[in-house]
Amino acid sequence: MMHQTNGMPAVELSDATLGDLPDGVSTPSYDRTKLSPGIVHIGLGNFHRAHQAWYLHRLMQQGLAFDWAIIGAGVRPSDAAMRARLVQQDCLTTLVELDPDSASVEVIGSMIDFVEVHPENAPLIAVMSNPCIRIVSLTVTEGGYYQSEAGGLEVDHPDIAHDITNPDRPVTAFGAMIAAYRARRNAGYPPFTGQSCDNLQNNGDVLRRTVVELARLTDPDLAQWIDQTARFPNAMVDCIVPATGDAELSSIRRLGIDDHAPVTHENYRQWVIEDQFCAGRPPWERAEVTIIDNVHAHESMKIRILNAGHQVLANAGEILGIKTITDCMADPLTRAFFHNVQTQEILPYVEAVEGTTPQDYLTLVEKRFSNPKIRDTTRRVAFDGSSRHPGFVLPILRDALASGGPVEGLALVEALWARMCAGIREDGTIIDSNDPHWDQLNKAALRAKSRPSAWLDMHQTYGNLSDHTRFSDAFSRWLNLIWSDGTYAALKTYST
Repeated sequence: MMHQTNGMPAVELSDATLGDLPDGVSTPSYDRTKLSPGIVHIGLGNFHRAHQAWYLHRLMQQGLAFDWAIIGAGVRPSDAAMRARLVQQDCLTTLVELDPDSASVEVIGSMIDFVEVHPENAPLIAVMSNPCIRIVSLTVTEGGYYQSEAGGLEVDHPDIAHDITNPDRPVTAFGAMIAAYRARRNAGYPPFTGQSCDNLQNNGDVLRRTVVELARLTDPDLAQWIDQTARFPNAMVDCIVPATGDAELSSIRRLGIDDHAPVTHENYRQWVIEDQFCAGRPPWERAEVTIIDNVHAHESMKIRILNAGHQVLANAGEILGIKTITDCMADPLTRAFFHNVQTQEILPYVEAVEGTTPQDYLTLVEKRFSNPKIRDTTRRVAFDGSSRHPGFVLPILRDALASGGPVEGLALVEALWARMCAGIREDGTIIDSNDPHWDQLNKAALRAKSRPSAWLDMHQTYGNLSDHTRFSDAFSRWLNLIWSDGTYAALKTYST
C-alpha cells in the first residue's frame, strides 16, 4: 500500500515491500524465512529495538545467528498496541540514527514474531517453555523488579501476591518465567538464561533474586533448580532512544517509509555483558559487544555519570519548562549545574574502566546530551523518579556522606525533584502525573513547601538519609530557596 506525503510516496513497511523502499535505506541482506527463534524479549519498546535487536540484526547481516531470532512479548495490556503495530509490518523496524551532522536509515529484521498479550500469560509461558528459546531478556524499567526497600522481593505488592496465589496464571513477567522454568524442568529440558537489559546496578543479580525468591514462595525445589542451573548475566546497556511521537512518525513518512513504530536513536551504542549463559548465546563479540568477566565498573560509570546525570538535568528542566535534555545543555545555568555536580560530587565516586577515565566519559556524555538531533524530553527522563533517584543518585550521595565529600549539589538535585513533584512549573503550567507513585510524591512535595523535612520523611526512598544533617540541612536550604527565589536563583547560587 502506498501513501502520499508532501508529494513523496511512502511505502508501507513489510517483507513484501523491502525492495520498494527509497534508495539509501539499508535493509536485511539475509533471508528472513530462514530465521528461527532463540530469544524471547519481554517489554519490547524503542530501547530494545535500537539496542539488542540491532546488535542481533548486525550479526545476521554477517550470515550469523540465524537461530537466535527474537520473539517479542509483553505482560501489560498496553503491550497489545505495540504488538498490533509490529505484526502488521512483519515485525520489521525502521531505525533512524541521528548524528548531529547527518542521519542514516536502516530497517532491521531480527524480530520475527510477537506473542499474543494475555492477562494470565498462557501464550508467553508456552513460547518460553519451548527448548528452542535459550535466552529470555527483559526491559521492564528500573522499577519493574518488585524490589523492597531492603532489597528483597516486595511480597505485599498486588501483582506478586497474585502470582504467589496463582502460580499457573501469573500476571508478572517473573511469574511467567517461573511457570516456563517449571514446564521445562518437568519435560526434562534445560533452563534458559534470564538477561536483564535495564539500567540497574547488578541487573542480572536483581533479576535472579526476583525470580528465585518468587519461585521459593510457591515451589522451593523449583527455586533451587533455577538458582543452580539457570544463569542471569549482569550487563551494562547504553544508547539514548527518545520516545516516538507524531513528529517522528511524520519524519519517517517524509523519508518515504510508512512505519507504524519507527525508532530514532543517537549515534552511539555500548553493551557490556558478563559471559554467563547456560544455554549458549549469539556470538555477540562479532557485533562489537564487550564480553567480560565482571561488568560492575562499566555499570557504575554509566549509571552514575549518564543516568544520574539525566536526573540532575530533568527535574530542573521540567520546573523551568525546558522541553528537552539538549535544550537543558544549551541553557548556560543548567549546563553549568550539570558539569559542576558531575565533576565535584559524582566523578570522585566513579572508577576508571579499561580504555576510558571518568572525566573522558563525562566529556562523551556532555557531547551526547548536547546532540541537537536527539529530542529526548525532560518529561521522559524525569519519569519514575521514585525508582531512578534511589537507583542512580542516592547511592552516590551515600558514598559522598561516608567519605566526607561535598553534597551541596546532590542535595540540590533532590530539592529540585521535590519541587518538580509539586506538579506546577514556574510559569504556572501543570506538570501531569509522571510517576507510578505520583499521588504520594505530590502530597509529600506540597507538605515540603512549608516543611522541607516532609519530603525526606519518605523512608521507602531515603531510608536514614534524613539523619545526616549535612544532607538534610542542605536539602532544606535549597528547597526553601527554590520556592522563594526560583530555580535559576538556586542554580546560580550553587555554581558561583
